[in-house]
Amino acid sequence: MTQLADGEWHRLHPATPLLRGGIVFIAILGAVIANLRERIFELLVPGFDCPEEFCTEDPITIILERYLVIGLLVTLGVLLLIIALFWLSWRMHTFRVTDELVEVRSGVVFRSHRQARLDRIQGINIARPLFARIFGAARLEISAAGADANMQLAYLGGANADGLRVEILQRASGIQEAKRAAAAGDAAGEAVGEAGAPALAEVARARIAEFTAPELDPSIAPPESVVKMSAGRLVGSTMLSAMTFIMLAIAVAFIVVIPRTDAGPYLIFALLPIVFGYGSFLVNRVVKSLRYSIAATPHGVRVGFGLLSTSNETLPPGRIHAVQITQELLWRPFDWWTVRINLASHSSASGAAGQQSTTILPIGSRADVLRVLELVLPELVGDGTRELIEGGLAKARPDDGFTTSPRRGALLRWFSWRRNGFLLHPDAVILRRGAIWRSLTVVPTARTQSVAAHQGPLERALRLAKVRVHTVTGPVGASIGALDVADAAELFREVSAAGVVAIRADRSHRWGTA
Repeated sequence: MTQLADGEWHRLHPATPLLRGGIVFIAILGAVIANLRERIFELLVPGFDCPEEFCTEDPITIILERYLVIGLLVTLGVLLLIIALFWLSWRMHTFRVTDELVEVRSGVVFRSHRQARLDRIQGINIARPLFARIFGAARLEISAAGADANMQLAYLGGANADGLRVEILQRASGIQEAKRAAAAGDAAGEAVGEAGAPALAEVARARIAEFTAPELDPSIAPPESVVKMSAGRLVGSTMLSAMTFIMLAIAVAFIVVIPRTDAGPYLIFALLPIVFGYGSFLVNRVVKSLRYSIAATPHGVRVGFGLLSTSNETLPPGRIHAVQITQELLWRPFDWWTVRINLASHSSASGAAGQQSTTILPIGSRADVLRVLELVLPELVGDGTRELIEGGLAKARPDDGFTTSPRRGALLRWFSWRRNGFLLHPDAVILRRGAIWRSLTVVPTARTQSVAAHQGPLERALRLAKVRVHTVTGPVGASIGALDVADAAELFREVSAAGVVAIRADRSHRWGTA
């Protein structure tokens, strides 16, 4: 538990100025070392004579020989000014959590005051960059509905960040205040009784324990319910991606051209940055995705990953507006899939595998996909509807329950007209598309914004139509075309009626009161 949600204004972690401005000092130090490299080498290597053009005319030498006192005073003044600005920014950056709002005030010259209603929170992300983990700090980001509505608390103590997330989600869920107050009072009493000045050894042990701890605390979710991503499967899917084949084609073209031209050495120098750049991308993609896990917790779906720098985000129930399952052509022999979602807002931090945070499962088997769907849409994927989802992922069959395009739809969907179709479920609209690149889109009816039907000149001549289910903006587009006019009209009417009923009955914004 944490005492940062008592309704009073609080400041961030004391190391925040260093964590935010440390990169500035590192850049300044790098510039100084770069200018002093010959002098440093002269000190470290006996007998080395610094070239005259470097050691007599460089700016550092001129300052040391002619303006030493002035240079020291200017450096000291700039350093003190930077420290004062960072300290003042830290003092003026405060936040508080009430029963209804999260508020953040910041700024020295230009002040800002931002608020986010608890029942509009879409998710809470906790990121622990490597440098921040050394100080036991974490960055907490609250994702709220709306453009540029996210709020960051960078940085908080690691335990305070975890406790504050739990407290915010509990209040957003609608749990009775009396129960929370009693529990918080007991926890606060225990904390006060055990409080004391931590010794250096205890701090060191705490940092070591944090670095060696598992990404997901086993007490948060049962191990059998956690979905994990295989690093080998991640590497294999990356090597079988379209981008990898493009890079290989470029490399082969360079190898073929280099021996046949006088510009061979220049082409090699042009190829090396591409190779190193893509190689670093692959390494970064794998390292960031290590220890990936997705699990159901009492406060929502939790997605975590990372080895050195870690990140985990909790999505409260009812915040997922659409889910899309896709498969690359080269992944089909291995039955690998990707799962993406639409959220009203999402964290600014990158997701696993360096992709957007809306990619909730970068690569997984069919069993992994079904388990993820059970976590994000538990009311939909049950014993009675699991076969429907599996049918949507598999090759089209006459008895799979989907209403597909008529034969004349082959003029618009040459290869996929047999598979192109939809299925109406009491809790969701399921759209199936693609024969070469397969996809399955699931939109909960309670999350639909509107529905539209379209018909162009060619579709009108073929008696076909297109239906689009509108959700919040995101990578998932919920539309289906080349439908028979009668089927499109039925889909339009059914989705409109089901959406009104589901939205009226929806209580997911206060999921703790159910």
